[in-house]
Parts: sequence; structure tokens; C-alpha cells
Amino acid sequence: MILIADSGSTKTDWRTLDAQGQVGQARTIGFNPYYQDSAAIASELQTSLIPSVQETVTDVFYYGTGCNNEESCGVVERAIRTVFPDAKTVEVSSDVLGAARALCHHDTGIACILGTGSNACLYDGRTIAQLGGTLGFWLGDEGSGGYLGKTLVVRYLHGQLPPELTEKFRKRFPNVDRLTVLDQAYKQPFPNRYFASFSKFLFDNRSHPVAYQLVYDAFALFFDTYIRKFPAYEQLPIHFVGSVAFYYSDLLRQVANDKGLTVRRILENPIAGLTLYHQGVAGAE
Repeated sequence: MILIADSGSTKTDWRTLDAQGQVGQARTIGFNPYYQDSAAIASELQTSLIPSVQETVTDVFYYGTGCNNEESCGVVERAIRTVFPDAKTVEVSSDVLGAARALCHHDTGIACILGTGSNACLYDGRTIAQLGGTLGFWLGDEGSGGYLGKTLVVRYLHGQLPPELTEKFRKRFPNVDRLTVLDQAYKQPFPNRYFASFSKFLFDNRSHPVAYQLVYDAFALFFDTYIRKFPAYEQLPIHFVGSVAFYYSDLLRQVANDKGLTVRRILENPIAGLTLYHQGVAGAE
């Protein structure tokens, strides 16, 4: 049986794929090797995942947040091998590679993430050929939910929103003021999640020209910052995964079209695409 995982810091989606091609599913908490050690991850898998796995696991393909180097991948791999000692293959990779395989399968293309954060890569059909090089929440993440929310809140605090949007924002978020925002930004954990929570306000008010333009400009910046750096980007298919890309798909496609580009596949999350990818791998083998 093949076990496939797409893990963020909040939740992990799991799929099982047996020899007959039957697919099962499970969900556990999310994992991040920067904050959890192998023992903690193994303990959670033993408690929350094992009851959903009925057959012997032979191959595990795990794609997750924080799995960016050999050390961090090793933390997760040791946990998985502890829980599934019979597994012949345990492959731990970044969420960016997971997005690329979910979106492009075995074809060359540009794979992009637009969710709480953002990223992009050039994919050669199996591995990442070139990373977009995002600088994270404070210095990058252009086009993401965190970026959209941060831009909105900054404009609100500086009095740069039109009166009708300001009043709507104040009614919806009556406790948002300068001191609260600064505390969340610099003293509390996960400021990206905090600011991303405001992005739905933009979605709900996207018919307003100011809200529309804010999102449009953020997406345009994403294309200009990341997509244009890839060789032959104008000839390659461009795909997206993530909640922001999914819910703003019409506007995202409009920005791409205005730049002479075409966005192909847009997925809300990668797990279904990853299952199809590994079904293809299993079939080829």
C-alpha cells in the first residue's frame, strides 16, 4: 500500500492507495519539523493515523511545510520509519514539490502556490528545476493571503481606504487598532495567519474598485516578481494551488491574460493531484 501526505502546519491530508487502485483518506494535525521532533511526530501518527491504515505500508510519499533541507526532512523521515518499519521507500519532500507534482504531474511547467503564503517553481516533470525564491511573510509572499491582509490592514491604519470600506472594516473588526496589530505582528506567533484572516474581507468586497485593485496589483506583483524569472515562461503552462488562487481564480486569470499569459490548472489543495500523480507512478512501475 502507498501512503501519500500533504502536510501544513495546521493539518495533514493523507491518502492510501492499494494494489487494486482503491483510495482511502484520513486527516491528522499538521507537522513542522522546525517545531516538532521525530518522537512527537511519531507519537501523533501512531495515535491518529494508524487506526485508518488497514494494510502494510510499502511506500510513503510525504510533502510538507518546513521540509526544505536534509536535516528537516530527516526529522519527518525518522518518525515515519518508526511508525511504518516495513516501508521500503520513505520520500520526504517540500510542499513546493508536492504542489508541482499535483499540478503538473509528469509534464514540464510552472507551479505556483497562493494560499496563506506564496511560492513558485519551474518543474521538469519530476523534480524542481528552479525555485522562485520567495522571501517569506515579512519580505515577500506577494499575492498571498498574508500579503493581501497585511496590505489591507496597513491601508486601514493609515486612513487610506475610502470611507465606505473603512466603515465596513471597522464594523467587521471592531478590535483592530494600531497597538493590537503591532502586538500580533511582532509579539505573537504566526503573524502570517493573523494577517491572512483579513483577506476574506477583500474577497467579500471585491466588487468595490479599491478592493479589486488591491488584489489585482498583488497578483500582478506575483507574476512580475516570480514568473518572469523563469526561462521561456511565456511558453510554459502556469498552474496554481491554494485557497487564494482557487477563490480568486477569475481575477487571477484576468491578471495573467492582461500580461499575455495563460493560467491552466487551479486547485484548492494538492492532495487529489498528488494521488493521481502517484497512481501514475505506480502504474508505470
